[in-house]
Amino acid sequence: MPMDAEPASRRAGGARSPRARARGRRLRTVRAYAFGAAGLLLAGCASMPDHGEIRPLGASQGVDSQVRVFGVPPADKASAAEIVDGFLEAMTSDDPQLETARKYLTEEAAKSWKPGSVVTVLSAGLDRAQVRGEKDPERPRWKVTGKKLATVDERSAYQPETSGGQYEEYLQLVQNEEKQWRISTPPTGLVLSESDFQRIYMPVNKYYFAGGTLVADPVYVRQRTDPDSRMDPTTQTVQSLLAGPSRWLGPVVESSFPTGTELREGTKSLSYDGQNTLRVPLNEKADNVAQPQCKKMATQLLYTVKDLTGSRLDQVELLRSDGKSSSLCSVTEVSAAAIAGRPKIPDYQYFVNDEKRLVRMKLDTSSQDQQSRPELVPGPLAANAAFKVSSAAVTYDERRAAVVSEDGHSLYVLPLVGGGAMPPPVYVGKGGKTDTLTPPSWDAAGDLWIADRDPQRLGLWRVPAGAGTAEKVQVAGLDGGRITSLKASPDGVRIALLVERGSRTNLYVGRIERPDGKGDSSAVSVRELRPAAPQMAEVTAMSWAPRGRLLVVGRESGGVQQARYMLADGSMVAASLPGAAGLSAVAVAASEDEAKPKPVVAYSKEDGIVWLPPGAQWRTVAAGGQAPVYPG
Repeated sequence: MPMDAEPASRRAGGARSPRARARGRRLRTVRAYAFGAAGLLLAGCASMPDHGEIRPLGASQGVDSQVRVFGVPPADKASAAEIVDGFLEAMTSDDPQLETARKYLTEEAAKSWKPGSVVTVLSAGLDRAQVRGEKDPERPRWKVTGKKLATVDERSAYQPETSGGQYEEYLQLVQNEEKQWRISTPPTGLVLSESDFQRIYMPVNKYYFAGGTLVADPVYVRQRTDPDSRMDPTTQTVQSLLAGPSRWLGPVVESSFPTGTELREGTKSLSYDGQNTLRVPLNEKADNVAQPQCKKMATQLLYTVKDLTGSRLDQVELLRSDGKSSSLCSVTEVSAAAIAGRPKIPDYQYFVNDEKRLVRMKLDTSSQDQQSRPELVPGPLAANAAFKVSSAAVTYDERRAAVVSEDGHSLYVLPLVGGGAMPPPVYVGKGGKTDTLTPPSWDAAGDLWIADRDPQRLGLWRVPAGAGTAEKVQVAGLDGGRITSLKASPDGVRIALLVERGSRTNLYVGRIERPDGKGDSSAVSVRELRPAAPQMAEVTAMSWAPRGRLLVVGRESGGVQQARYMLADGSMVAASLPGAAGLSAVAVAASEDEAKPKPVVAYSKEDGIVWLPPGAQWRTVAAGGQAPVYPG
C-alpha cells in the first residue's frame, strides 16, 4: 500500500499560521497504513524568523506510533537561522542514520558527529537564540538550551536527571564554498524532547545473570526498521546485549558471552523462521564455548528478544562463525526457563486478617476469577493464637515467614510447617517506641531485609539467610532520608525504597552489592540510589512486578492518587492499573510471575484487602485485612 506524505501542520487541521507554513515546508510526515491512525497532531520544531533574541522550538504532542517523521534537506539559499531550525527539526526524524540532519553540517562535522553516543532528553522543546556581539559576523553562533530530563548513554541505558540541570550547547555556523550556511559544531549526541524520545525509542529489557538468576537490564532502542543498516529493533537489541550490561547494573551481573562476542561479520538483520526459531550467527569469539555456557548465552538471548517482541519465540539457536550455519547450541522456551533460575510460581497470596493473624489464600490457576477462603498459615503462628502480627513476608519457596509483631517493634522468622513455641526475635528495635519496623522483605538469595524507623537505629538492616545477627547496611546517597518501606527485587540485585524527606516520600531503586566470597560477609551494601518514579510528587506504596517493573501507587503534582506500572530505571510510565484512579491504597502487592498472571492485591483503609484479577474488576476479599504480600 502506498504511503502519503503531507505537511504536519495540514494534518493537524485548521488554519495555517506563518509558523505552521514554515514547519510544513521543512518537516514532513509519512503515515504508515493500518491500525486506525487518525487526527494526529504531529511534532517537529517550528521554523523561526531570522530576527529576535529567543525562539522556542516546540516538541511533538501526542504523536501516533504509526506516523513517520522525516526532515527535509536545507534549501539552497537558507539563512543561518533556517539552517539551525532545520537541523534541530531533522534530529527528530525517524531516519535511524539521520542522513538528512547531517546535510545541515559541514562535511567534516557530518563525518565526526556521533548521535548514538548519548541522547539528551528534554522535558519540552529547545530554545535557540543567536549569540550577539560576536567579533566575526561571518561565523555566527547559536545557543540552544532546554530543561534536562534525562540522558541515554552509549549502552542505551536511561539515567534520570536528578539535579534539575539545564541543557546548553552552542552551534557554530560557517559558509562553505557555495556560500551556503552549515553547522561546524553539532551538539554532543542527539537532543530530543520527551515526546519525541518516546515516539522514536522504545524500552526493552536485556537479560544477564546474577548467580543463577536472570536479571532484567532496561535499555532503549529505536523503533523503526532499517535492515540494511542493521538498525531494526531486534538486531539493535541483540547488539546491545552482546556489548554488555548497563553501567549501573554492571557491578552485580555478568554476561555468559565471551568478551568481544559480536554478530558474525556481514549479518544484516535477525529474523524468525516459520517455526518461531531465531538463529543468531556469532563471530569466532564464541566458537569454543562449552555447552553449559552456550545454553546460558542462548537463554539470555531468548528472554531478551521475547521481551522486545512480546510474541511467541519457541527457540533460539546460536551459529558458529564459519558461515556454514553449523550450530553451537540451542534452547527452547522450556529449557531456557530451567536455566533462568526464576522464583517458583506462588501457591498462595498472604495478608494479615482482622484478628491480626497471618492468613493465606490459595491461588486458583484454573480460574483467576475464583477465590478461596483465607486460612491461617500453618506452623508456630497457627499454634500460638495470642501472638499478633502487623506485617509479614514469605520466602519464595513458601517454607518460612518473617513477621513483625503487632506493636511494630520485633521481627521473627518462623517455619510454615509443624507447630511449637514462638522462637526468639531476630531483630528488636532499641528505641522502645512502637511501629518502628517497616514490613520485611526476602530476596532471591534468602536474605531478609527490614528498615528501622526509630531515630536510635535509623536505617536499613539485613538478616543473612533469615537467621543470626542483623547487620546494618550502608545505603549510599540516602542523605539523611528515612526509609519508610522497602521491597527487595526477586532477582536479588536491586531494592526499592520509599524514602521520606521532610513532607515528601519518593521512590528510589538501589543496587545491592554483595562480597565476592572473600572477607567479611557484612560488606553487603546498597549503592547508587536513583529515582524510580520522578514523575510522581508523592508515592505511598510499591511492589515489584513482572519484567523488572514496579507497581507504584502515588500521585502527580495536583493529581489524584493512582496505580501505575513503572520502568525501574525511572524513565516512563509503562501502563496504568485499570480502575485504580483515586484508589486510596497504602499497600500493594503484585506477583512477579508473568506466564500465569495473578491478581494485584491492595490494602485500602476504607475497603481492607481488595483484589484485581486479570481482566476483571476490583473487589473486596477481606474487609478487615491489611498488609497484603506475595512471596518475596
